[in-house]
Amino acid sequence: MIEKFTLGLVLAGVALTVSVPSARAQEVLRDAETESFFHDLAAPVVTAAGLDPRNVDLILLNDGEINAFVAGGQAIYINSGLINAADSAEEVQGVVAHELGHIVGGHIIRSGEGARPATAITLLSLLLGAAAAAAGAPEAGMGIFTAGQQAAMGKYLAFSRAQEATADAASVTFLSTAGISGRGSINFFKKLENYEYRYGFKRNADAEFYSSHPMTADRLTTLSDAFVQDPAWTRPADPALQARFLRIKAKLAGYLADPEATLIAYPETLTDVPAHYARAYAYHKQALMDKALAETEAILAITPEDAYALELKGQVLLESGRPQDALEPLRRAVALTRNQPLIATTFGHALIATEDPANFAEAQRVLKAAVARDHDNPFAWYELGTVYEAAGDTPRARLASAEQQLLQLRLPEALRSAEAAQSALPKDSPDWLRAQDIAMSARAMLERSRKRR
Repeated sequence: MIEKFTLGLVLAGVALTVSVPSARAQEVLRDAETESFFHDLAAPVVTAAGLDPRNVDLILLNDGEINAFVAGGQAIYINSGLINAADSAEEVQGVVAHELGHIVGGHIIRSGEGARPATAITLLSLLLGAAAAAAGAPEAGMGIFTAGQQAAMGKYLAFSRAQEATADAASVTFLSTAGISGRGSINFFKKLENYEYRYGFKRNADAEFYSSHPMTADRLTTLSDAFVQDPAWTRPADPALQARFLRIKAKLAGYLADPEATLIAYPETLTDVPAHYARAYAYHKQALMDKALAETEAILAITPEDAYALELKGQVLLESGRPQDALEPLRRAVALTRNQPLIATTFGHALIATEDPANFAEAQRVLKAAVARDHDNPFAWYELGTVYEAAGDTPRARLASAEQQLLQLRLPEALRSAEAAQSALPKDSPDWLRAQDIAMSARAMLERSRKRR
C-alpha cells in the first residue's frame, strides 16, 4: 500500500538531474514492497562503497522530475519520475552508485569549499565596484561588479562539476566491486542525453560554463571507457531483481497516473503480474471495486502467498468501506512479512475501522509494535492515539499525538500535546520522559525558528 507523507525537510543537495517540465510535490511515498526492493537493490552497492546497508536509506519522492540526490546524512532521495523513466533495476543501481559517490566523498559537507572562494570573489568585486563608483565612474563600477558575479558563479559551478565527475568515477568502482554491470548506468545517461535533445539543449561554451554538471556526452564517454573494461560488463542482470523492479514500476504508475493513462499503458491483454498491479490501482481509483479485486485475485492465483498482493486486496476492501473483510488478507500479509510496520499499520487501521471494541486491543498491540520498528510513521502514531483514546487512556493518546505532530513539524501543537501528556503521566516513567523529550525538542525548534526570522 503506497502512502503519502509530507516531507518535513528543506531539500537541497547534489543532483543527478535533467530539467524536464513537471509538477513538483514535496511528498514522500512509502510502500513496504518498494522499500524492501530498494534495500535489496542498493545493498551490494552500499557494501561495495564501504557503508552499512542498514544505515543507508533510499527515499522515494512524489516528483515527476528525473532526479536523484543526497541532502546530508546517508539518505538518497529518488524521484518517482526517475523510476518511471528507468527500464531496468540496473539503471537504478547506476544512479544509486553515483549518489553514494557523493555520500562517501562528503560532498554536502564540503559544499562550503566551493562557496567560500565564490563569496570572496563576489565581495571583492563589490568593493572594487563601489570604489570605482565613488571615484566618479558608476558604469565602470557596475561592470566590475557584474564581471565579479560571473567569475564567482564560474568558480562555484566548476567546483560542482568536479564533484559530479568524482561521483561518476566512484560509481564505476562501487559497481565493479559489487559485480554489477555498468550497462544500466550507461543506458540511463543515454536517456538523460535524449531528454536534453528533446527539450532543446544545445552544447556551446555558455552551456558548459553555466552547467553544474559535466556535459552528459562527456560523462558517457568517460564512463563507457571505464565500464567496458570491467569484468562485470557482460554479466547478466539479476532476473529476480528485474521482475521486482517491473512490479514496483507498474505499481507506482497505477498509483500516480490517471487511470485512463494506466489502462492504456497496461491494457487487459497484458496478463503478467505488473499489469494486474497497475490495473488494480487504476480501477480502485475509479471506484470499480469488483474489477480492482479481480486484478488482485489474478495475482494471488499466480502467487497465492504474495504478501503485497494480499496487502493491496486488504487496502481495496478497507477503502471501499469493508474493513471487516479486509482483516483476513491484511492479517496474512502481516504474518508473511513478519510484522512489516507499514503493513501492520494498515492492519491496525482496519481493526479500528470495524468500530468493534473487541478488535481494539489487537489494534493497540499491532500499532505499538509498528511504531517500535518504524518510529517515523505519523499515520501509525495517529492510529495509535485513536485506539488509546477509545480505551480511555487520554494521556497516552496525547503522547501519540505529540509524536505525530513532531514528525509533521507542527511544533506548537506538538508542544501542547507533549505538555498535556506529561502532566497526566506517572512522573519519571518511560512515557513521561518521552513526553518531556518531545516538549524540549519542539520548544528548541520553535526557538531556532524565531531566531532565524
